[in-house]
Amino acid sequence: MPVACLVAGAYVARLAVMFTLAWTHSVAKSEWQEDWRATPGGLVLDAVRVEGSGAGMEPPDDAVREGRFYVAHPRLPPQREVLLRRSGATADWRVCMDGSCRPMGALLPVDLPPADADPVRLILCE
Repeated sequence: MPVACLVAGAYVARLAVMFTLAWTHSVAKSEWQEDWRATPGGLVLDAVRVEGSGAGMEPPDDAVREGRFYVAHPRLPPQREVLLRRSGATADWRVCMDGSCRPMGALLPVDLPPADADPVRLILCE
């Protein structure tokens, strides 16, 4: 069964079959979370949670309020690759697996600053 991997240059970090990408908007300070699943056909976005709106982070039109988040279930085809940008000017992406979240930088080499690990590719790996 395939799992997801982060690729930064020659470095590859194996993730899991199911994981969440999360980040906080640098201006609006609202949180965004995406639940991803690795399938043989590609990476599937199962759910999106948006804490609020503003600064270009509007909840999807079909989102339903659940607690502090607007929750939606996008209908996108499986993705072969997702590019994740890391400027170093904002807080890093958080990668959550098995109930634990870590900054993306904790999964990449310590000596590789965000700007040097940009973009990071999210792909399937065996």
